[in-house]
Amino acid sequence: MNNLKDKEFFETIGENHQMTSSESPLRKDAFDKSDEVKMATIENHFFDIMTEMGLDMTDDSLRGTPHRVAKMFIKELFSGLDPKNKPKLSTFENGYQYNKMLVEADITFNSTCEHHFLPIFGKAHVGYVSSGRVIGLSKLNRIVDYYSRRPQVQERLVMQIFNELKTALNTDDVIVVMEAKHLCVSSRGIKHENSFTSTIQYGGIFNEKENRNDFFNLIKQDK
Repeated sequence: MNNLKDKEFFETIGENHQMTSSESPLRKDAFDKSDEVKMATIENHFFDIMTEMGLDMTDDSLRGTPHRVAKMFIKELFSGLDPKNKPKLSTFENGYQYNKMLVEADITFNSTCEHHFLPIFGKAHVGYVSSGRVIGLSKLNRIVDYYSRRPQVQERLVMQIFNELKTALNTDDVIVVMEAKHLCVSSRGIKHENSFTSTIQYGGIFNEKENRNDFFNLIKQDK
């Protein structure tokens, strides 16, 4: 917090979650620095955080933690922030003329709550009907993984995956469902371990209840 106005703002919103856009909130200069420079800065700051908590940073078990955390943030957990890590989404002509629903179910994902920087993890289910183009099945998993690897709210995450698929496949006939556990709910605050959060985004033929039900039946048949 930089000033009294910031303090008043945070006291007002409290634990309320806010999403200002379907795009991740990035600064214009977000990628001016190299990964190496970012990691060095994060390492220094995380060293200070651990020191402030009273940890002995000369201990062999802790000495390398700031570097490990910095590398994990840039190269793993939040690698989806950087467009250079976006998977190449080549599509192909639907030569076999398959015109029914295609469903990829139980795509595991790991993300991070942007409000508390605690894990979000669960499964995504994706379906679409080809408008003349198809995409490799592994690309569906990669799209989910890419947008998950950034500070997120689940509402934004499901919208980003949905919009990416619509653009790549040039169709509105897309549906995405995500089911996840949030450690900011289960390990702090209310501490409810059994609750989970579901989000859904769809368009085109999936605006019709019958088609949504067909999708739900397909993702449930192996459960």
